[in-house]
This record gives sequence, C-alpha cells and structure tokens, in this order.
Amino acid sequence: FPPFSDVAIAFISMALSGEFFAAYADSLPPLLTGLCITIIGGVAIGISVGLVKSAEWFIMSLLIIFQTAPVSALIPMLTYIYGISDTAKVVAIVILGMPLVALNSYKGIQATNPSLLEMSASFLASRADTIMFVILPSAQKMIFAGLRLGVSGAFIGIVLAELLITPTGIGDLITYNRFIARYDKMFATIVSILVIAGLTLGLMRIFEDWLFPSEKNE
Repeated sequence: FPPFSDVAIAFISMALSGEFFAAYADSLPPLLTGLCITIIGGVAIGISVGLVKSAEWFIMSLLIIFQTAPVSALIPMLTYIYGISDTAKVVAIVILGMPLVALNSYKGIQATNPSLLEMSASFLASRADTIMFVILPSAQKMIFAGLRLGVSGAFIGIVLAELLITPTGIGDLITYNRFIARYDKMFATIVSILVIAGLTLGLMRIFEDWLFPSEKNE
C-alpha cells in the first residue's frame, strides 16, 4: 500500500490535471440514467406491489433474487446481450439499485399503521384518498431511506460495470493505474469515488432531514 501522503498528492495531481474530470465525464451519463430508472422504477414497483396483493408473490420473488444474486456472475450475460456499451452499465446499475429501492418502498407501504387505515375507513375515505393522504405519507420516510440505498447500489454498479464490462471512465482509471503499478493513483481514484458517493449521500440525508423536520427532532 502506498503512503497516505502519496495518495493525497496523487489525488490533487489528478484533480488538477483533469484526469478525474475526463473519467467522470464518461461515467456520469450512464450513472445518472441508471439512477433515474432505479428511483422512478423502484418506487413505482415497490408501491404497486405493496398496494396490489396479487402481484406480491411474483414480483417480490424477482426482487429478492436480484438483490441476492452476485452481479459479477451476471456480467457475462449482460455483455452477451448488450455488448460493451453504456446500456450494459445502465442495466448493471439498475440490477444493483432498483431492488433496494423497491423493497424499501414495499416495506414502507406495508408498515402503514392499521389504526390510520381504520380511521380512514371510518370516515368513508375513498381508496384513492386513503393511498394519497394516509398510506404514502406514512411510507415516505422508508421510501426515502430506500432511495439512499439505491444511490449506494448505483455507485457500486457503475464501478463494477466499468471494471468488468467496459474499460472506460472511472473503472478504466483504476484498472490502468493498477496495470502500470501506479498504486498511489489507483487508491486516489478509489478515494474520489468514496468522496463523491459520501457527499451525495450526505446531501440526501440533509434533504431528508429538511423534508421530515418533526421526525428529526423526536
């Protein structure tokens, strides 16, 4: 392992030289695309499964399978289907992130307080009103927690995809510096990923605390 001082110097050097900028310019488009699909699709699937019992037995099984399946074992299949392309990266991100978002959204729907549902029924609220004003507000904290997990999975997915599928972007920077034994730059690249992921999750946490101030102070 290189000394921390060498990694810090390499980090600053790569930031100033534009190496990080060029790598993330390749990595961010598929990452953001995968994140959008993960968030929108994951929340929609989780809520739908939580509300429609008939879909639970089939879709929940698929979500659990994708959550527990080793993504590295699916990489050859993704490469065979989509080739060495950004589409394969996006699919890898979705496979890693969407089950986390969907399962948390589902659990949030299922965790709705029965007393609130009984009160809604006693006031003769329609199914749509119950969903909009009782179930979704009750589940929003759990859904947002799932979004943070999905973002974490997306960062893991983009790195795995670029290490195992397409030698581009931030994954290529790691692989190349490892190949030429520039371990200071390799670790500096890994640190950059941790910094960006940490900042993203930290901002999401701040936004979550702003959205739910009453729960923060409890």
